[in-house]
Amino acid sequence: MKKITDNLPLFSQILDLIENHFGSNCEVVLHDNTLEYEHTIVDIRNGHITGRKIGDCGGNWGLQVMSKTSNDTHVYNKIIHTRTGKIIRGSSTFIKDDEGNNIGSICINLDITDSLKCEEYLKQFNHYTSPTPSPNELFATDVNQLMDNLIHQCENMFNKPSNQLTKDEKMEIIRFLDNKGAFLITRSGDKVCEFLNISKFTLYNYLEAVRQNGSHN
Repeated sequence: MKKITDNLPLFSQILDLIENHFGSNCEVVLHDNTLEYEHTIVDIRNGHITGRKIGDCGGNWGLQVMSKTSNDTHVYNKIIHTRTGKIIRGSSTFIKDDEGNNIGSICINLDITDSLKCEEYLKQFNHYTSPTPSPNELFATDVNQLMDNLIHQCENMFNKPSNQLTKDEKMEIIRFLDNKGAFLITRSGDKVCEFLNISKFTLYNYLEAVRQNGSHN
């Protein structure tokens, strides 16, 4: 297999199976990672779970894997607390081509919000222990939301306005963003330059420096 579209009918059949088995509380997503990250979703079922649709973008985890800052190409039963109050149990796996390159992924996001309410009465059977929420996980319909979320995390790193940051602090922020895969997003450099009040020339110099010093360690 060279690309996702080579086997689109098969993937569609797999999504049909999962959708019909788990019902309307289960979102199933097929990503084509050979496309721009802004528009990787090529098939989605029950998109009302996260508010996404065909043509929307991938999430934080995918960015990190695609930028090679994470080796976790499979994630199972990750508990995610959304900003809208939903509790999602998500599993994802990357799809590789004949040469071992990640070309896509299938993600399952099961809304367990209501079933957890029932579990209050059935704890002796389900044995659910409330996990630590994942506050930085974001289901986005637009990669600008992903970038804004990452910038927001940067705002809290040093507890002072960006115009008071030192050069080392700015480089640490760039290291953080690079590790999160932020620079895979189109025009992300413009937002970073605006946030840090630096030129693109300075940004590229800082980025080259942190990568030479092992930004992905």
